Amino acid sequence: MTITTPALLFSAISLLMLAYTNKFLTLAQIVRQMSGNKELCSIEDGKQIANLLLRLNLIKYMQGFGAASFIFCTLSMFGIFLGFILFGEILFAIGLILLAISLIILFYEVTISTKALKIQLEGLNNGISHNVDL
Repeated sequence: MTITTPALLFSAISLLMLAYTNKFLTLAQIVRQMSGNKELCSIEDGKQIANLLLRLNLIKYMQGFGAASFIFCTLSMFGIFLGFILFGEILFAIGLILLAISLIILFYEVTISTKALKIQLEGLNNGISHNVDL
């Protein structure tokens, strides 16, 4: 293994971290909008709040494992640079495992996110049903 092997992951991990940050910023914006309309809270909002709390926690772990993966890839390159090839390979393997964990958490967060949209759509559907009854 050469020093360029772990270096290949730098752009991928950087893009993932950017995507994770965008997810976080979007959730932060939703939370701020919801907190501005406290008097209009409904049962659906309670479900959404629980969903948002879970998603924020998952994003924290996604970012943490992604950052740890980045660090291990960097340490791997440093080990290879110093001539400790086996040490560098082990660090690279750990980095790949951490990246995989981050991606698994991402997949779970996406399923939670679709659940949040389903809750929102059910609320809209209930509103349409009430309007038709009038």
